[in-house]
Order: sequence, then structure tokens, then C-alpha cells
Amino acid sequence: MSLFRELLFPFIAVVAAFTIGGILILIIGDNPLHAYGLLFGSAFSWPVGIGYTLFYATPLIFTGLAVLVAFRCGLLNIGAEGQLYIAAFATAWVGITFTNISSWLLIPLCFIAAILGGGIWGAIPGVLKAKFGSHEVINTIMLNFIAVALLSYFTQYHYKTPGDPIMQTVPIGQEAHIARLGRFIPGLPEFIPLNVAFVLALICCGLVYLFLWRTKWGYELRATGTNPSAAEYGGISVPKQIIMAMTISGALAGMVGINEVLGYRYRYYDGFSDNYGFTGIAVALLQRGGIPVDAFTEHVTKDIVQVLQGTIILFVAAEAFFHGPFAKFGLLKRSTV
Repeated sequence: MSLFRELLFPFIAVVAAFTIGGILILIIGDNPLHAYGLLFGSAFSWPVGIGYTLFYATPLIFTGLAVLVAFRCGLLNIGAEGQLYIAAFATAWVGITFTNISSWLLIPLCFIAAILGGGIWGAIPGVLKAKFGSHEVINTIMLNFIAVALLSYFTQYHYKTPGDPIMQTVPIGQEAHIARLGRFIPGLPEFIPLNVAFVLALICCGLVYLFLWRTKWGYELRATGTNPSAAEYGGISVPKQIIMAMTISGALAGMVGINEVLGYRYRYYDGFSDNYGFTGIAVALLQRGGIPVDAFTEHVTKDIVQVLQGTIILFVAAEAFFHGPFAKFGLLKRSTV
């Protein structure tokens, strides 16, 4: 029954969003059934559609988990974008610098670089919040700009191939490449960049659940987010929880670098993120499906698809809108700790 309550609200929100989207498509003069058929047909066609949909979902899983951990501690991490950039560059740096060691050692080192890079960049606003009361939203936003600008400088003047017009580093060593899933799944071509980082993202979902709901540390983190004063009265160090939450959040966002550098481009590419730090898991299928919708409908463009993405996020975020009408039936009640 509790699982039903957890799934009911997102389901209602998505249905409502697609209903509003269908009305919008009708208003501009197109057939919503045709548009949605193209959208879902492309996103879930085998093997290309599903392969790319899962590939696009991989960084969104990591950033979604990052935001979740911070949110459970009562924090809003707007800095996942900067954290994943720092992590991607750190991953590429290790892959470029230590090319003479074996894959068995180099790949774990690159993983550690991604996790530490994102974690350290996430810990900075955590420390500022815990020690000085500086608001994490402002700090994380500013750190996004610092990260992007700093890495652009290093890429341009220190790690780019001379004469290359593209803002990207030299390639990482072959030993740092991680396998694409097409090597193991029959019928899935290896040109599709879906790689083992997707499996890692799924494992992280389970680990984050176990951490938050099955460990003492997760309970203390959630208690801090629910009522910091009560948590402190109960002997929980609130500053410690803030720093820990932001560090874990940054580390999860940083694992986007594993997918991007080790499994896809095999280098750091300046501006690679498609706003992964600001989007969520709900739009993964739309990113893939928007292309044929734009090409094969008369009036529906990619801009309308982006409006649909925003509508879904808006409805999923507006929990109170749905919570009120259904609260009297006890369908959407949930524990906050």
C-alpha cells in the first residue's frame, strides 16, 4: 500500500502534464495522438531508441540522486552542473596523465577522480553553509560559473590539441575506456554510447536508498532536513549533516563524468552538459523523442517538446496541488523522516 501511495502522485502528475500538452498540441493545430505516437515510438524503439533513451537517462539519474540527497537534508543543491563539470575534467585529467598504467588500475583511479572532484566541489557550499550560514543556493549557483570558466581556461591553454578549433582536451588513454553495453547485449549496436555507467547509476539508486532509509547516518541526515532544531536537541550535529549531504550530493553529480568521459567522448568536451544539473529523470525519454516529433509533424516543434518537458516537471514539483484533493482519502500521506 505504501508503494502504491508513492507511485500514485507521480503517475497523476505525468498524466495531467500529458493532458495539458495534448490540449496545447490541439490548439496549435496538430494531432496529439500522432505527436505522442512519434514521441514514444522513437524513445522506445529497439535497439536505437531504447539505447539512446537509457544513455540520456544516465546523467539524469546521477543528478537526480544528487538533488535528492541534498533535499532530504533540507538543502537545495543548484550546483550539480558545476560539480559534474569539475568531475568530468578531473576524470579526463587522470585518463590523460596516467596513460602508462593498466586498465585495472587506471579505470578505478578515474572513478575516484570523478567522485572526489564532484564531492569536493559540493563540500565547499556545504562548509560555507555549516560554518558561516551562507545560503547554499547562492553559493552553488556562483560555483557553477566558477567551475565552467576555470575549466574553459585550462582546456584552452593547457590541455587542448594545438590547432584544434573545438574546445576539448586531448583524448584519454585507451586503457581508461569503459565498455559499452552493446558488447554484452545481443542486438544492441556498439555505436550507441550506452555504457556500463548506466549499470553504475542503477546500483547507486539502490545504495542511496539503503543509505537514506536503512542506516543511522541516513536517518540523521533526514532528521536534520525535517527539523534541524529537534535533530540538534537529539544529539545530531547539524553542521556535520549539512557538509556530509552536500559532499555526497556533489559526488553523485560528479559520476556523470564517468559516463561522459570514460564511456562516450573519451575526453573532456567544454560545454558537454545539456543542463543535466538542472533537469530531472522525467525528461529522459523526451530528449530522444523530440527529434522525430519536430521532423514529422506540421506544427509541433522541439520548442513545444521543451514546453512539455517543463510542464511535466512543474506538475511533478507541485505536490501540494495534488496532495490537497487526495489527502482526505489518505492516499498521499507519507512519512517525512
